[in-house]
Amino acid sequence: MSIEYPYLPKGKTISYVPGANPFMREAKDLCVKHSTDDKQPTAAVIVKDGKVLGRGANQSKLRSAFLKKLHEKGWCVRKILKVKTGEKYWMCPGCSGYDMHAEAEAIANTRKNGYATEGADLYLWGHWWCCEPCWKKIIDSGIKNVYLLEKSEVYFNRGNPNNLIGRRNFSKFA
Repeated sequence: MSIEYPYLPKGKTISYVPGANPFMREAKDLCVKHSTDDKQPTAAVIVKDGKVLGRGANQSKLRSAFLKKLHEKGWCVRKILKVKTGEKYWMCPGCSGYDMHAEAEAIANTRKNGYATEGADLYLWGHWWCCEPCWKKIIDSGIKNVYLLEKSEVYFNRGNPNNLIGRRNFSKFA
């Protein structure tokens, strides 16, 4: 089966691992505990030689419960203007800015921890693709491989009726 991603850089691929994979499990746990984006909770871990070097969970710029509810009900600048998914996050304070995405947070955390990202792998929980700015950060940082959860195109795709987006109870996964 071929997955049509909203964005995938030429020459890049995405690999998949089961929910029992220890690095995917760590990304899942991180997502549940630390992502503040209720619309698309996501987290990433960066791994090299079997060791986790950095972690990051996406963060919402909105901290007010009232404003978050308004955003969830459709008061999203990007949604109102029909902005394509993965683009122009800067337009809406309710959408995580690129620098607040899990991938960028994990890369920054890896460097803050004193590690280089070159040749490392990124495990992403909570999404089924990486947006263009995140891919740019991944490529620029020298990360070798991107791994997603098996069936992430179903579980984390808003267009799929069987998605799990917005649910914090991921108990069905290993």
